[in-house]
Amino acid sequence: MANTLQQQLGNIDIYLFDQLLKGRFDDCKKVLDAGCGGGRNLIYFLQNGFEVHGIDPNPDAVAHVKDLAKELAPKLSAKNFKVTPAEKLPFKDNEFDLVISSAVLHFATDSNHFDAMLRSMWRVLKPGGYLFARLASDIGIEDKVVGLGNSCFALPDGSELFLVNEQILLEYTSELGGELFEPIKTTNVQDLRCMTTWCVRKTSPRISPKVSENSFSF
Repeated sequence: MANTLQQQLGNIDIYLFDQLLKGRFDDCKKVLDAGCGGGRNLIYFLQNGFEVHGIDPNPDAVAHVKDLAKELAPKLSAKNFKVTPAEKLPFKDNEFDLVISSAVLHFATDSNHFDAMLRSMWRVLKPGGYLFARLASDIGIEDKVVGLGNSCFALPDGSELFLVNEQILLEYTSELGGELFEPIKTTNVQDLRCMTTWCVRKTSPRISPKVSENSFSF
């Protein structure tokens, strides 16, 4: 059984797996992993008939995902996988039913970079489509992170990341024209870091002005 699950799912994000179990993405046909890395979250989609696309700024990661796709979904074009940053997605507006962003947004260098990455992902998402995002936050460890400027923080685990809080995520949900399809959930790893799951459905095609800089004050 364990080998079968590993073959079917790979090392998938457990919260993305939760959405699959709920059947949330059953009607999604076209999927983009924006920051796909080695493809850990794409194995299920590649093996189950989805039109899968992936981007990553790391050429080695994209080469690996191309090999993975060739093995698991040989009919997919290698052109579906591109070397590019998340803030410059080379796709048309309203193209994808599902955009996955797992452990990507917290590598923003500042609030402008975060905003650019997020709006790029939102732009290519169809109205009615889903954004699944996992990103670092200060939720639950507010008194344990040290500000470095530009909404970047030193975490107790030694990493330095761009952090959000619930207010920021809720403001973006509203400003972008979306709605939560799952409550915001945060996993606290022994007070060393916190990872938040943000699941938003695009209910409006509008692209709103940038969220106020004041929202990023902790």
